[in-house]
Amino acid sequence: MKREIKLQCDTARNLSIFDFLRSVGMTPRRENSREAWYASPFRSEAIPSFKVSKVLNRWFDHGAGIGGNIIDLVIALNSDCSVQDALAILEKGTSLSFHEQIDSDSMPERNRIEILRVTPIQHPGLKRYYSSSAIPDLVISRYAYEVHYSLNENSYFAIGMKNVSGGWELRNQYYKNSSSPKDYTLIRNSNSILSITEGMFDFFTLVSEEPELAKTSDFVILNSLSFLDRVTAILPFYKHVDLYLDNDSSGKQAAKKLCSLYNVCNDLSSRYSAYKDLNEWANSANFGCTRKMSR
Repeated sequence: MKREIKLQCDTARNLSIFDFLRSVGMTPRRENSREAWYASPFRSEAIPSFKVSKVLNRWFDHGAGIGGNIIDLVIALNSDCSVQDALAILEKGTSLSFHEQIDSDSMPERNRIEILRVTPIQHPGLKRYYSSSAIPDLVISRYAYEVHYSLNENSYFAIGMKNVSGGWELRNQYYKNSSSPKDYTLIRNSNSILSITEGMFDFFTLVSEEPELAKTSDFVILNSLSFLDRVTAILPFYKHVDLYLDNDSSGKQAAKKLCSLYNVCNDLSSRYSAYKDLNEWANSANFGCTRKMSR
């Protein structure tokens, strides 16, 4: 087992830190052929102090005095996860920050998230985060909150939405986390139409681009496709169900399954067929333009 982990580590260390940071949405403040400088992901700062050497494929945070290889970076970014957890994140080709996460329900007690307080969103960093996806203040203030939480004796804050079981889905520029218990999110407006997205930013994009839906539709945010079976219990209560799932194989299979089981379901992923999901579409080359979804 130790030999297998060593081999995985040797392979992972060759992955580009520069490409990894780009995959989680971090862009350098300045760069050249040898190095790139970023605002530190560990704190707010005006002058970038986080350096990545493209030549050595190493990072160093001058403000914190820490650095290392890509495995060290993933561990530092994701609340001191284990080496095995870091390798799993890198193997999936993305960071825990945006696409995948360790299921907090299966974490040891010391790794559980504790919600400290919930307020309206005020932090400038969170506002920059959602505005970079062209999400209006009005949408965020209506549906989401600024959630402060602790994990492994460290404090964090994020944009949060509560699920039907009382847990919180948490997003900021660097992390994607959730508190226990995990479940889907339901926004009920007593309508006969239901709109389903996979993630909260897909939902924000949908109601930003189609504001009339806020009055005419109820909403489900799956938070994970693993909760699809739970959601099917409420589908018979709606006359019409619109699916805005991801344009990857998992999303397509889920949409196909729902449409085959329930004739009220309608797969609308073709409206953003050139992109992986609604949020990627919002951050596409069309960013900043008027982008009403084609009907």
